Amino acid sequence: MNTEHVKIKVWDLPTRIFHWGMVCLLALLWWSADAGEMQWHQIFAYSLLILIEFRILWGIIGSDTARFNHFVHHPRVVLDYLKAVKTKGMSVVLGHNPIGGYMVIALIGIISLQLVTGLFATDDIFTEGPLYSYVSSDTSGLLTWLHKMNFNLILLLSAIHILAVVIHAIKGDKLVSAMFSGYKKVSKMALSSSSKSDLTFKSVWLALVLLTVLAALVFVYLIWPIVQVL
Repeated sequence: MNTEHVKIKVWDLPTRIFHWGMVCLLALLWWSADAGEMQWHQIFAYSLLILIEFRILWGIIGSDTARFNHFVHHPRVVLDYLKAVKTKGMSVVLGHNPIGGYMVIALIGIISLQLVTGLFATDDIFTEGPLYSYVSSDTSGLLTWLHKMNFNLILLLSAIHILAVVIHAIKGDKLVSAMFSGYKKVSKMALSSSSKSDLTFKSVWLALVLLTVLAALVFVYLIWPIVQVL
C-alpha cells in the first residue's frame, strides 16, 4: 500500500550549523593534538567553546526541536519508548527521540568537561591553559590526565551516535539528510499521530546576534592572545 509522505521542517539553521561545526572542530582538535600543533589546538578548542555555549543557550530560548524541554524526558518515558520500539518498531519523532535526547545531553556534558579541563591543562613544555596558574601543579596534572582520558569517552559516545544513525538509516529514518537540509519526509498518517507536529522556529537573526556576542567575548579574551604569537 502506498503511503503519502510530506516534507516537514524539523531542524533550524542554527542547530544544523552547530551540529556540523562541532563535527569539524572535534576532527580538527584530534588532528592538532596528535600533530603537536597546540596553539591551533587551543584556537579550535575555544571555537568549540563558542558553539557549546551557543547550543546551551539555544537549548533554552531557541526553536522547538532545539530546546531541551522538547527532547529531554523522564527516564520512564525513555523506557516506554524502548518497549514501543521493540514491539512496534521505530515511530516518527520530529526532532530527537527520547534516547537521542539523552545522547545530546551526554555529548554536551562530556565536551564541556573536556573544554573546562583544558583550561587548566599543560603539556609541561610550551603550552598551558589560560587558568593553569590558578591551581596547584598537582591539580593541573590531574585535570590534564582527565582531559586526555575524557577524549576516549568522547570517541566512544561519537561511535555510538554514528551507529545509531546507521541503524535509523537502515530502518528508513534518514537522520543525516535531515540534519543537512533541515527537512524530513514523514507519512501523513505518522505525522497526524505525532504529539509534537506543530513546531515553531525562532529567528535566525536572534541566533546570529547571540553567536556574535559569544564569539566576540571568547575571541577577545582567549583567541586573540594566541593569534598574536602565531
